[in-house]
Amino acid sequence: MPDIIQLLPDSVANQIAAGEVVQRPASAVKELIENAIDAGADKIQLILKDAGKALIQVIDNGCGMSLTDARMCFERHATSKIRKAEDLFAIRTMGFRGEAMASIAAIAQVELKSRRHEDELGTCIFIEGSEVLSQEPCSANTGTSISIKNLFYNTPARRNFLKSNPVEMRHIIDEFQRVALANPQVFLTMHHDGQEVYHLPSASLKQRIIHLLGNNYNQRLVPVEEDTTIIRLNGYVGKPEFARRTRGEQFFFVNNRFIKDAYLNHAVLTAFEELLPDDTYPLYVLFIDIDPSKIDINVHPTKTEIKYQDEKAIYAIIRSAVKRALGKYNITPTLDFDQENSIGHLITQKPFEEIVQPTIAFNPDFNPFAAEKRPERELPFLRDNNSPRTAIPKNWDTLYEIAKKEESLQHEMHANPGTSVNEQEITKSGEKQFFQVHNRFILSQIKSGFMLIHQQWAHERILYERFLHQLQTHSGLSQQSLFPQSVTLNSSDFELLRELLPDIRALGFDVREFGKNTVVVEGIPADINNANEHELLEQLLEGFKNNLAILKLDKRDNLARSLARNAAIKTGTRLSMEEMNQLIDQLFACQMPNLALNGKPVITTFTLNELAERFEK
Repeated sequence: MPDIIQLLPDSVANQIAAGEVVQRPASAVKELIENAIDAGADKIQLILKDAGKALIQVIDNGCGMSLTDARMCFERHATSKIRKAEDLFAIRTMGFRGEAMASIAAIAQVELKSRRHEDELGTCIFIEGSEVLSQEPCSANTGTSISIKNLFYNTPARRNFLKSNPVEMRHIIDEFQRVALANPQVFLTMHHDGQEVYHLPSASLKQRIIHLLGNNYNQRLVPVEEDTTIIRLNGYVGKPEFARRTRGEQFFFVNNRFIKDAYLNHAVLTAFEELLPDDTYPLYVLFIDIDPSKIDINVHPTKTEIKYQDEKAIYAIIRSAVKRALGKYNITPTLDFDQENSIGHLITQKPFEEIVQPTIAFNPDFNPFAAEKRPERELPFLRDNNSPRTAIPKNWDTLYEIAKKEESLQHEMHANPGTSVNEQEITKSGEKQFFQVHNRFILSQIKSGFMLIHQQWAHERILYERFLHQLQTHSGLSQQSLFPQSVTLNSSDFELLRELLPDIRALGFDVREFGKNTVVVEGIPADINNANEHELLEQLLEGFKNNLAILKLDKRDNLARSLARNAAIKTGTRLSMEEMNQLIDQLFACQMPNLALNGKPVITTFTLNELAERFEK
């Protein structure tokens, strides 16, 4: 029997390796920018076309490469970062395996131009599918420029698995933000299809966070700093009142490398105990500086996982440092009296001769015990606009009618113990009675006993089915705003909005793009009343991302669910008699009236037998 085990050609081995290293355009962006950081660049440009599918170009002003190094960087396991196995435990650079460039060259058409500071001419190399097509001297700027064209051109199956441009752009923005946060001293720009997405000058960490996430984050950040013999921790956490329903704004960096660590994330969350509402997550950008010999970063192909020698101690340090920072923020708010708007500047100085002594006027005939002279503002409900003001109004008898109604209401309450006038509202529709209990549930009498309806979950179900129908039929109606509102989003949310825009318009939103990361909202769905356009749009996107991360829903189902939850009446809302009737009628007209969006029942029934058993216990 002949031998069947063969050594794979380098081109095939590189394509296999590329499956782990380069999963989508964002993976290539990450590798190229990190290489530029390792090369000492302080100015990096990222240029994209077609969300990186057609072109990814990274231009830096780093140290550049020699003729030999430029060719060698495309070989597998060729790296300048380590020389021996022991170097793996002293790594401070982003890259070290020497696989990225070889993997990229195996699945794309690559052009590299590079020149060192001391060289007069640079090197230009063209590679396609791991095959070097040309290598020659050329004029080039100091540093390196790498262009990746037609990613996955020779692996069509992988290219077909790529998502739409807005989705791929969101992944690229995520990777770009992580590198930008880890290196605030580096000037970074991003252009996509000829439009500038980011322009980030060299800045402090706080300024970089604000440039990336928005100016409104200036008042949301609480500094964290702790220096121990195990780690040095610094960065920022968000104030509890600005927590969001998604985990998107949570960043951990170990020795400037972005990592994902559920254990350390739990340390931060426990520091926020009793400060956050349910199902909300705080913002944090935290940097851990640790001796490289006490960690192992060679764990995962994407290098986003790390093993620690003393994980429990790091957990305790992070938890206590964040808790202390929040304590300082809550207990000792600072007042800066050196600001121009301090109290001293608010006092207007006048010359002494212009100061006038205040005077007091009073009525010497005023008698507080004379009812007919009582000030009008004290008894507004006794005022009759059609006759002179008197102590007793003409319609005094209506007070008796109100008291009589309250007496009748109290009598009915005694027949149904456990209720109070200010907690319930009663309405009669035919032979049925409806009660609102604690502004949370609607109680309705049925033949066998009574049923309780969760008012918020019922309204969510009604709106969800209505919005889903509108998305399927494009029948959503819009109520136009008197004054259109401009809404500025971060780059990731703006790309998500662009992806969802046709469906958002089908729901009744009248939205159009208006410059960089900004849209104008000229109308909102007619089913939503008294809503703030900015908050409504942000909450819609936030709910969509949250559902996407947890439930993996269809896009339209996700949108309908997110908008329904944000637009529904909330627990604690007092309903009128007519509103309760309308809510119940609409609920029982739904296809699935008893199923809430969270999978729990909307309606619970209690039989007379169950009530009798409770009294007999």
